Amino acid sequence: MSIFRNRTATAAIVAVAAGALTLTACGGGDSDSSSKDASKKKEDAKSQSKPVQIGDAKASTGPAPEVPGAKPGGVATVYQEDDFSHLDPGQIYVSDGKLLSRLIFRGLTQYDEDENGNLTVVGDLATDAGTPSDGGKTWTYTLKDNLKDENGNPINAADIRNTVERLYSNYITDGPTYLQQWLSGAGTTYRDAYAGPDKGKHLPDTVLETPDDKTVVFHFKDARPDVPQTLTMPGYSVVPEETDTKAKYDSAPVAVGPYKIADFKPGKSMKLVKNTQWDPKSDSVRHQYVDGFNISMNHDDEDQTKTLLADQGEAKNAMMFTGQVATTQLQKVVGDKEAMKNRTIQGYAPYVWQLNFNLDRVKDKKLRDAITLALPSDSVFKTDGGAYGGEVANSLMSPTTPGYDESFDPFDRHKKPNGDIEAAKKLVKEGGFEGRSLVYAYANTPVRQQQAVLITDALEKIGLDIQKKEIDQATWYEQVGKVKNGYDLYMTGWGQDWPSASTVIPPVYDGTQIQDGSSNYSHINDEHVNSEIKRIEKIADTAEATKAWAELNEYISTEVNPAAPIYYTKVFQIFGSNIGGIRYSSDSSYVDVTRIFLKK
Repeated sequence: MSIFRNRTATAAIVAVAAGALTLTACGGGDSDSSSKDASKKKEDAKSQSKPVQIGDAKASTGPAPEVPGAKPGGVATVYQEDDFSHLDPGQIYVSDGKLLSRLIFRGLTQYDEDENGNLTVVGDLATDAGTPSDGGKTWTYTLKDNLKDENGNPINAADIRNTVERLYSNYITDGPTYLQQWLSGAGTTYRDAYAGPDKGKHLPDTVLETPDDKTVVFHFKDARPDVPQTLTMPGYSVVPEETDTKAKYDSAPVAVGPYKIADFKPGKSMKLVKNTQWDPKSDSVRHQYVDGFNISMNHDDEDQTKTLLADQGEAKNAMMFTGQVATTQLQKVVGDKEAMKNRTIQGYAPYVWQLNFNLDRVKDKKLRDAITLALPSDSVFKTDGGAYGGEVANSLMSPTTPGYDESFDPFDRHKKPNGDIEAAKKLVKEGGFEGRSLVYAYANTPVRQQQAVLITDALEKIGLDIQKKEIDQATWYEQVGKVKNGYDLYMTGWGQDWPSASTVIPPVYDGTQIQDGSSNYSHINDEHVNSEIKRIEKIADTAEATKAWAELNEYISTEVNPAAPIYYTKVFQIFGSNIGGIRYSSDSSYVDVTRIFLKK
């Protein structure tokens, strides 16, 4: 999953990190948290790769269990650095959008998370996580009773059909593509396989069947055991047919969850209020404790941290969505025993921040290797939360992903975490790249600006001419997601959508899926990689598939090197003293927004 902040989270996502477990539960931080020994880190990361469980109809029946000590009423304030890049569910593939989606949208399935961070897929709009048949090629869902959107319109199977079919429309440029591609089959981009509603056509019943108002049947060309996990993603949340304004939906979506948008000033603020059409009896995972959320934008991490740590006035009722404790404020937060004990959460996020090489422009592998060797990974990640914000990455796979191998370290990150300038210089000289001009694009946030300085300085030391190009964070992934984006180098974050490398390697490195909005940011199109992806996706044995994904990951890094891994992310957040129910979410890799209440 792409992540948007500490993209995050955006993403990566994002991701969404289906298998992530907490490092430290709500209110469990202490001054020793940043100095976990290596073995403990390995245990934390390994625990995140546990497969999710599949829930039955009983687990899918609401209302959700009460949060201990929860009280109704009041309005929570949310501090955000940026505006949401998209509000149309079909376009959401970043972390802050995911948190918002948990409050206002619902899909066929969703994750139920226990106090230990273990995840179970349950039915959300559906009565259960789905019924497979035909060897896993067919999945059937039955909708619950009394489902309505914020306008009181009933949700039926036609709305699910509309939700799926509109994803093929040209105005959907972001968002996950698993479902579309699986329905369309391998060997073609999904838009080529089906013209979609833009041309007034429906998917045939042999692909998507809605025999009655309550039944939805997906027919895939291959067995797809991960359909329940896939449908939890915000990108597959329902868009009711009657209120679908198509391209305009991105600015004024219709809520189905416990909250709805009452007021939205793009780039400034958003006000959420209770959705009175939401029925808690139909929802086993969400709550509606607060009367609403006032989301205030343009608060960077330093501003958020200082305000929340001071805990004065409005800040007592305030919280972060995807904000992080600022590097400059770490010692103050860690030194505040009350805040660390009661008002912070920490977690090991599953995201890898990497520097993508646009292979259409940076074609020489020796140049890509030189840049990778030169990257000051240790310094770069410390701008994003210090020791609490991450750690140096040795692989394009996260430690939370099954198959990750700590010993695989082709660019010697363990021994030289801040790069090897001399080795990089040698490759630059051998390739005759001295003075080569490259366009490095980065987002216009304080962290990305600081990282741009560090990376540019390192690459100029090895003899390259770096032209910096700053891009608005709100449209970052939209810009770098264009095939002809005009940039040579750009950082993106990616994390598993659930505990499998099948949610990392295919979406990011499958050359058959290169198109505007694709997650193949480097435009890698390697014949061996493409064929191996097709082969491994058909392996039914999980252990065998995990081993094959790990081997392919090594090939991608050593034989192609389409992207240089820089750092893995961690999450460290602080909240106002009156915010109750805070805990790290294994699903979102940030705070679990479904539990929030005000203590008084």
